[in-house]
Amino acid sequence: MHEPKGRYLPPSGPRGFIGDLVHFAHKIPSAPVSRAFDVSALAGPRVRHPMRPSWSCLFMKAYALVGAEHAPLRRSYLEFPWPRIYEHPWMNCALAIERQYLGEEGVFVGLFRAPERQSLTQLQTALREYKDRPLEEVGFFRQALRFSRVPRPVRRFLWWSTLNLSGFKRCKRFGTFGLSSYGALGAEQMHPISPLTTTLTFGPIDPQAGRVMVKLIYDHRVLDGAFVARRLRDIEDVLNGPILRELCEDPVEAPIAAAPEALWRPHLSATLAAARAPLPD
Repeated sequence: MHEPKGRYLPPSGPRGFIGDLVHFAHKIPSAPVSRAFDVSALAGPRVRHPMRPSWSCLFMKAYALVGAEHAPLRRSYLEFPWPRIYEHPWMNCALAIERQYLGEEGVFVGLFRAPERQSLTQLQTALREYKDRPLEEVGFFRQALRFSRVPRPVRRFLWWSTLNLSGFKRCKRFGTFGLSSYGALGAEQMHPISPLTTTLTFGPIDPQAGRVMVKLIYDHRVLDGAFVARRLRDIEDVLNGPILRELCEDPVEAPIAAAPEALWRPHLSATLAAARAPLPD
C-alpha cells in the first residue's frame, strides 16, 4: 500500500525572525527571578479607564519607570571588539505581539520608545496600531519581513553586529528590555529566552484574588539575582502607586517628544512615598 509523504515548507518571515532570535538568545547566560504580585487594586480602575489599557501596557510602564531610576536595568553587554557594558539613557521596550501572516499565526515585535515618558493612553494607542494595522503599513513589521528574505549568513552577521558593536544601535533597534506574556491565554512562560538584558513576563491574573506570578529573566553578566529581586518589588510598588493613580485620573494627552531629563525622569523614592498616601475619592 502506498504511504503518503509529507511536504517541505520554507520558514515563513516570522519563523525566520524567531530562528535568528533564538540563535543569539542561547548565547546569553540568563536566569529567572519570580515574585507573586497583588494587582487586585488595579482591576476596577483599569476596566473603567476610557482606553481600558492592556495589562501589558501597565507592566511595561511600571517597569520602565523603575528602569529610569535604576541605571543597571538600562545596560547591555557587548562582546566586540572587547567586552564592555553600555548604558542607555532611557528604556525601550520590545513587546512580543502575535499577528497573522500568510494564514498562520506569527510573532512580531513592537518597539515602544521610552514608555516612562508616555501616558497609558499613548501606550495603548500604539499597541492598537501594532495589533490592528495591516502588517505592510507598520514600518518595523515591514522591515522585519523584508529582512527575513535576506540569506541567513548575512542576517546572522547583521544581528551579531547590531548586538555587539554599538550599544546605542542595539537599544534603538532591539530595545533595552523585552516583554512577553501568555497570561491572557491562561498560560505562564517558565523561562522565555531573549538576547536582551532583561525580559519581563507574567502569567494569568487570578480574577478573585488579583494575584499574578511575575518573572524577570536577566543576563547574569550584567545583573545579579538580589538586585533583580528588589526591582520586582519596586515594579509591584509602582503598579499599585503611580500606575494606579494614573488609571484613576482622567487621561491627559502629552507629546512624546524628548524633554530634558529633569522634566521626565521619575524619582522613585519620592514617587513611592506619595503613592502610599490614600487615593482621592
